[in-house]
Amino acid sequence: MSKGCFFCGGKVNFEFVGKSKTYLIIGKVWPEPGSSAAGTRMMQLIVFFKKNNCRVVFASSANKTEHQVDLEKLGIECESIVLNDASFDDFVLKLNPEVVLFDRFTTEEQFGWRVANILPNTIRILNTEDLHFLRDARKNAIKNRIDLDVNNIRSEIAMRELAAIHRSDLSLFVSEFEIELLTKYYQTPINRTLYLPLFSEKKDDINSFENREGFMFIGNYFHEPNWDAVQVLKKEIWTRIKKELPDATISIYGGYAGQKVTDLHNEKDGFLVKGRVQDSSEVTKSHRVSLVPLRFGAGIKGKILEAMENGTPIVTTSIGAEAMMSRENCNGYIEDDFDAFARKAVELYLSQEKWLTSQEKGFKIIQDKFSKEQFEESFAKTLKELSENFLETRESDLQYNLFNHHSLKSSMYLSKWISEKNKA
Repeated sequence: MSKGCFFCGGKVNFEFVGKSKTYLIIGKVWPEPGSSAAGTRMMQLIVFFKKNNCRVVFASSANKTEHQVDLEKLGIECESIVLNDASFDDFVLKLNPEVVLFDRFTTEEQFGWRVANILPNTIRILNTEDLHFLRDARKNAIKNRIDLDVNNIRSEIAMRELAAIHRSDLSLFVSEFEIELLTKYYQTPINRTLYLPLFSEKKDDINSFENREGFMFIGNYFHEPNWDAVQVLKKEIWTRIKKELPDATISIYGGYAGQKVTDLHNEKDGFLVKGRVQDSSEVTKSHRVSLVPLRFGAGIKGKILEAMENGTPIVTTSIGAEAMMSRENCNGYIEDDFDAFARKAVELYLSQEKWLTSQEKGFKIIQDKFSKEQFEESFAKTLKELSENFLETRESDLQYNLFNHHSLKSSMYLSKWISEKNKA
């Protein structure tokens, strides 16, 4: 989803950021802020470093797409790199960055051991986006219709992601819930975590209740929770809403809506699959209510932030609202039962008074929890302290050394094996 840049409101002066500092960002994909909140998050990080006089180099092994940001126009150097290939070693040695930021734990697995071996005194930061193992466990719980204890997940993906977090000098999280979960139940050192959510701000041109029409949903359909949510809307919630509002429509927006999504389009039922949009803010502010029935997921939800920015009340689930809002202080309603979800959607759609009250709560949540002024200073301070203390912290942290000795080597030998296999 498209977002404005909330890091751009002035420079933050701290010793760690300067013209002599090179940040290498290794992206899982090339950033597409128009497609996902992850793309927005990455662009906020890039712009923050660039605006504060850092040399920023963005590298990725992913294929480039027509929807990615033109980073070079922003003064960002770009490099295509290859998985399981020694050419990366030559590249990173020549670049010699002071900091390497890995975009999600799988990227750290693939390239972290190479950075550690070649540049042992380079700071390694992990941008988690969300806890993949938490999202995966919730998905499996829904699929298998079982209860989940989030405090005791011991899956393979959990062990891999936790190892990457323990190997890093600092891990960035968008969700306070996830930091609390990791530090309380998974022995993650609090001094190597930082809460840094997506930044947000109220839009100036907000449409009135009377000048809006219809419901909406938006998301990137490569992301499984979004595809599941659209199916829930189609099969469970929309039929309930249509009984009360027979003339209502819902518009389904978002990138990478393949055949399985477009097949849900039905004009007679008012279920309209419209696909990718150039400006998601424009369509969000034109609809009266955003429906977000997420049954699994992690992190925080960019679509909900964008709804609040544009004064669009929501109905969502407890998963959708996690780490963002409470039932008492919500930009609309939080309901996990399909009947209750549909009733609240109709209520919000028809009642201007409740709609306006929900809208104001959304504006206040943005101001209180997601404004950039709250977090860029703490981010700057953390980076400065990290630059001064990371070698000492590494030396004294037994867990850090254990994970870097054992789990890092498992990634290294797997990559070397793949490399040799590719030569055969």
